[in-house]
Amino acid sequence: MRTLAPEGTATVRTGLPAGDEHEIVRRLGRHPNMVEARMFGVMWSEHCGYKHSRHTLRRLPSGSPRVLSGPGGNAGVVSIGAGWAVAFKMESHNHPSAVDPYNGAATGVGGIIRDVLAMGARPIALLDSLRFGPLDDRRSRQLAGGVVAGIAGYGNAIGVPTVGGELLVDACYRDNPLVNVACLGLVRADRVATAAAQGVGNAVLYAGARTGRDGIGGAAFASTELDESRERTDRASVQIGDPFTGKLLIEATLEALESGAIVAIQDMGAGGITCAASEMAARGGVGMAIDLDRVPLREAHMRPEEILLSESQERMLLVLRSDDAPRVAGIYRRWGLSAEVIGHVTAEPRLVATLAGQIVADLPPDALADAPAYVPEPRRPRVLNGEERRPTARAAVDPLDALLRMLRHPDIASKREIFEQYDHMVGIRTVTVPGADAAVLRVLEAPPLGLALAADGNARWCAGDPRRGAALIVMEAAANLACVGAEPLAVTDCLNFGSPERPEVFWTFREAVDGIADACRSLGVPVIGGNVSFYNEAAAAGNGSAAAEGARDPARAIHPTPIIGMVGLVEDVSRPTRSGFLNEGDLIVLIGSGSGSLGASLHDVLIEGNIGGPPADPALGDTTRAIQLVCRAVRARLVRSAHDVSDGGLAVALAEACIMGGIGASVTLPSATQDHSGPPAPLDWFGEGPGLFLVSLPAEGLPALEALAAEHGVPCGAIGTVGGASLSVLASAPTGVDSFTVEVRVLRQAWDSLEF
Repeated sequence: MRTLAPEGTATVRTGLPAGDEHEIVRRLGRHPNMVEARMFGVMWSEHCGYKHSRHTLRRLPSGSPRVLSGPGGNAGVVSIGAGWAVAFKMESHNHPSAVDPYNGAATGVGGIIRDVLAMGARPIALLDSLRFGPLDDRRSRQLAGGVVAGIAGYGNAIGVPTVGGELLVDACYRDNPLVNVACLGLVRADRVATAAAQGVGNAVLYAGARTGRDGIGGAAFASTELDESRERTDRASVQIGDPFTGKLLIEATLEALESGAIVAIQDMGAGGITCAASEMAARGGVGMAIDLDRVPLREAHMRPEEILLSESQERMLLVLRSDDAPRVAGIYRRWGLSAEVIGHVTAEPRLVATLAGQIVADLPPDALADAPAYVPEPRRPRVLNGEERRPTARAAVDPLDALLRMLRHPDIASKREIFEQYDHMVGIRTVTVPGADAAVLRVLEAPPLGLALAADGNARWCAGDPRRGAALIVMEAAANLACVGAEPLAVTDCLNFGSPERPEVFWTFREAVDGIADACRSLGVPVIGGNVSFYNEAAAAGNGSAAAEGARDPARAIHPTPIIGMVGLVEDVSRPTRSGFLNEGDLIVLIGSGSGSLGASLHDVLIEGNIGGPPADPALGDTTRAIQLVCRAVRARLVRSAHDVSDGGLAVALAEACIMGGIGASVTLPSATQDHSGPPAPLDWFGEGPGLFLVSLPAEGLPALEALAAEHGVPCGAIGTVGGASLSVLASAPTGVDSFTVEVRVLRQAWDSLEF
């Protein structure tokens, strides 16, 4: 059989840096041919190869007695008891969504669903975490509208509910929107699937939609900066999804897995057949022979590299015993999908692809799947965001005016207009609808167990101090779970940064990873997987190169934006706890000793007009104890409502609890526990810090809550009562805050003012 390898020493460009190309030649002992060069160009891209992040990610804790599959697989898997486990993963689709918002977001949903499916799990829920430029900017509104429509269009049609998420805006995302999507799936603990190919002679089965020319080079495209020309020319790198085919693929794959015939399975996402085949072979220490003539195509005369690298959606690659291939292929065909044996497993670790009887690629799978790793020299930025602009004195503010302005801000305002576009009830598992502290789902297979999900991120905190900020985000996610009585089980993350080739960016990335690790160790929660998205910055005008240091304008890079997805276990979902106040006459209790900070707070952005320095100290020990206390109090039914204090501080938390409960409250504002410059009102009212919670409960239940708090060493005290139609604030003498009363109706009007 003739090979198409180049004659002599002719060099075929890969699109990779020169050092990578030299490493390819060293590993192969020859120059790659054109097809092989394209394969390396995708597999060694940052998106697939994790070249600048692999070493740093090893700092994250990943072990736990519950972990069944950790980082490195298609999705992480943790046991939840009763013989069941959950698969959980978050991915980004940032660049595709900037170029084609609808299809970029839609295929991001489809891709993460298939990652979870590849673990043998039925996908049961989606979360999204979105970042855009200011919504009064026409381009940002167009991007946001397209992305939300794409998530709704795909998620609703495929039958997986979008049960929660978040949306924040900042000018740094005007050119680089972030679209991070997480999926949760349910699988029997003893039936977790693997992606490691095994069994010499076993069949390699292609299943799903036919292969077209969409999405070719998508992974490489996602590993470079954006500029206006790339946004036009790289539109073909965005895949086009078909959610109905995706639904058929879910049902057919679960039926195929139930047959017991599947040895290994992986979705054909980034890198297409190349990625799936090389990674499966590398994991199993085997090779594969792939006949491209057998690949189901929807377009004629496709070139070999197009077939190998197409990222057409809704496709899976399976390894199974040859005798079982007709039966499994029949399952997929019965669901109206293509299914063809396109190759077999070989003993020699070579990935050999042929077309028309000729070898078009012959590569060691390890060489493709194991990109070189780099550890750039980190350098702390000379000035972190806000350090030079921190005010020395703060002007007195009208707390009611500031509160209403915050409630209108897109970061705080109700996202009802967004999540009402999502079908969050499909599957009849949803207990708590979007808009609460955390989504809650029934585990119908093992009642009364439930699962809680939260997604959190705050670039303001990370811009001021990436290590503190990232730790605070983890603690915020855990606090959200605690408010519904969920024990945190595992974390998946999506780490969004600028170019790692800039030492200042790499420093912020490393610091953020360390902050996540610090908080996860304090909570005892493993990181079971995730995604790194680099190059979220627009190239300087007139230069789209990703290589020239001077060609970048750091002002057009995003702030460091780690997103944390966290899943928790609810012991009994029959009586869910609410975020809003409920009963007239209930006491309002403030739990926790966290000291708020105006540094990197929404107050500083909105009222002071700058970021204003580092965020609060995460106080990991105290915060962990407060989270554990609230979780126990909710599980023991000691409280009727629970809501954490986060963005906007105590003021916003009180207003939200009144709005969500549809009832007023009378509170006496406590004074701050730490010194600060300027009038004390903003810090007491709007300071942001960890480990503070608002709960409500009957007066007779206060002694039991106080006893539990004392057991945990966490302060708690009543600050008011629930009732009436207004939020009334009586300031205690040391605070200097003006007392005020505002109708809940007025608060709701401000909070519900987001037009999308």
